[in-house]
Amino acid sequence: MAFESRSKSDLDPISFYQTTPGANVVALRQSPKSESDARDAANPPVASMPVGGALKRAFDIMGAAGALLFFAPLMLVISALLSLEGGPVFFAHKRIGFGGKSFGCLKFRSMIVDAEAKLEEYLAANPDARAQWRRERKLDNDPRITRLGKILRVTSLDELPQFINVLKGEMSLVGPRPITRDEAGYYGEKFTHYLACRPGITGAWQVSGRSDTSYNQRVDLDATYALGHSVMIDMDILFRTAKVVLERTGAK
Repeated sequence: MAFESRSKSDLDPISFYQTTPGANVVALRQSPKSESDARDAANPPVASMPVGGALKRAFDIMGAAGALLFFAPLMLVISALLSLEGGPVFFAHKRIGFGGKSFGCLKFRSMIVDAEAKLEEYLAANPDARAQWRRERKLDNDPRITRLGKILRVTSLDELPQFINVLKGEMSLVGPRPITRDEAGYYGEKFTHYLACRPGITGAWQVSGRSDTSYNQRVDLDATYALGHSVMIDMDILFRTAKVVLERTGAK
């Protein structure tokens, strides 16, 4: 199977699991900090062990191994369909992990092969889309996504390969959404909370509206999770994730 790789105020631990997107989140600044602030945030001090420690890691290994066995037949079917389309089956995008270490976050490919060039062309010709991309790092009508990719994204099946990242210790079943280096400036002083965790396949953002929430709300959710983590919160997020995926809430 082929891979595609591309590089391109503390909070109190409050409850954030609401069905209404952003119901319990605090409003943050509306734009990323300056480039100098982003550089200063690149290497903040972090804990020696990820949030959750050995217990969370043991749970991750058992959960990821079981999930890969369960979903293996479905993953083989998806791989075959993507192979028929032409191009790589997997997409490995560089993301920031625990302590600032980069890793290739795996997904089934949901975009056309020349996605980056297509994005630049589309944003250059569409000012409204360009403004949304700068503000939210996502598009309501993304021209890069294939027909099969749209199905994979809406059903969250494109993220199944991330169980491999979990087994490798690069991700957790539950944690902050994996971010790129370019997104670090949006976190400001809360970037240390992100770096204290392994990024998660699912997390507070996914059960709080997903694409219906703003990027600033997502930052707040990540910081709150890092400060208030517990096994019960992880279990709650996992159960809520199943409900969100089945209902396709906020998926785009």
